[in-house]
Amino acid sequence: MSDSFWAVVPAGGAGTRLWPLSRASTPKFLHDLSGAGRSMLQVTVDRLAPLAGDRFLVVTGQAHLDAVTGQLPLIDPAAIIAEPSPRDSMAAIGLAAALLERRDPLAVMGAFAADHVVTDQDAFLACVRLAEEVARDGWLVTIGIDPTHPATGFGYLQLGAELPDHPGAYGVHAFVEKPTAEVATHYLATGSYRWNAGMFVVRPSVLLDLLAQSHREFAAALRGIAAHPDRLPEVWPGLPRLAIDHAVAEPAARAGRVAVVPGSFGWDDIGDFASLATLLGGAGRLDVLGDPARVHAIDSTGLVVARSDRTIAVIGLEDVVVVDTGDALLVTTAARAQDVKAIVAGLRESDPGLV
Repeated sequence: MSDSFWAVVPAGGAGTRLWPLSRASTPKFLHDLSGAGRSMLQVTVDRLAPLAGDRFLVVTGQAHLDAVTGQLPLIDPAAIIAEPSPRDSMAAIGLAAALLERRDPLAVMGAFAADHVVTDQDAFLACVRLAEEVARDGWLVTIGIDPTHPATGFGYLQLGAELPDHPGAYGVHAFVEKPTAEVATHYLATGSYRWNAGMFVVRPSVLLDLLAQSHREFAAALRGIAAHPDRLPEVWPGLPRLAIDHAVAEPAARAGRVAVVPGSFGWDDIGDFASLATLLGGAGRLDVLGDPARVHAIDSTGLVVARSDRTIAVIGLEDVVVVDTGDALLVTTAARAQDVKAIVAGLRESDPGLV
């Protein structure tokens, strides 16, 4: 554990592909999706504690502040920052960087989303420790996930040459958007691409200086909020809505300022119910998240999420997804799990209270 490593946990987003379990009022990071009795947010903090100790900054929405604070009783409430409104990842991570820049000039920060799953803790910690070493030399460091299949739902990054002073870390040629299946298959065949999991390790001043190169006023505004926190409600609504990838990582990669530490530690962002079923190990069986006594199945495989008092019966269905939350019922298949987002879009128009 480093004396100056800080864990930054952006806890935002609605996880619409996990509707009706995940909603704007109760997003997926507040849920236990493994049956372990800990929410994704709590598991994320547990994962980072060996690196950060009690040095955490959690950035969440104002609507989720009470729930996040309640789930993290060991974190100082002053270290849980409420965004007045969603402004995407650059604003959330950039604000944490600006606060840390003033608080701890020697700090290295690692930004890790609150809703990701890691299965090999030791391998994850080793990657982050190497990333911290590289970041201390002024690099913006990302952790690139070794791809296990030609996924089309993730962005990718292309590895360059190994860094002479940091064996195991590489330069980044470019970040690329979510590819077609054919392009993703090519990426895997080359061996030089990794999934972009949105994990960044960097000195706060380096991140803000990189942001200032293309968005000078944005960086100045974040530093201004850190200097005068009472101005947050006034300044925040005028900040750009930008993802950190577009605002900083992509232009910094073009300038040769981004490094990557490849990671093989079992990772998923649980973007839909098909991913959740895989996490629970469900090939060839029916997994239940919730009260298994309420689920009765015959010759069926897939996933049932039982979050109501109703009995659920499933007969003769393969790779089915059933999610019952009491006020809403979703029935689909793992193959169509990505289409849940389209249902949510329609509900925003017809019944916004359900999303």
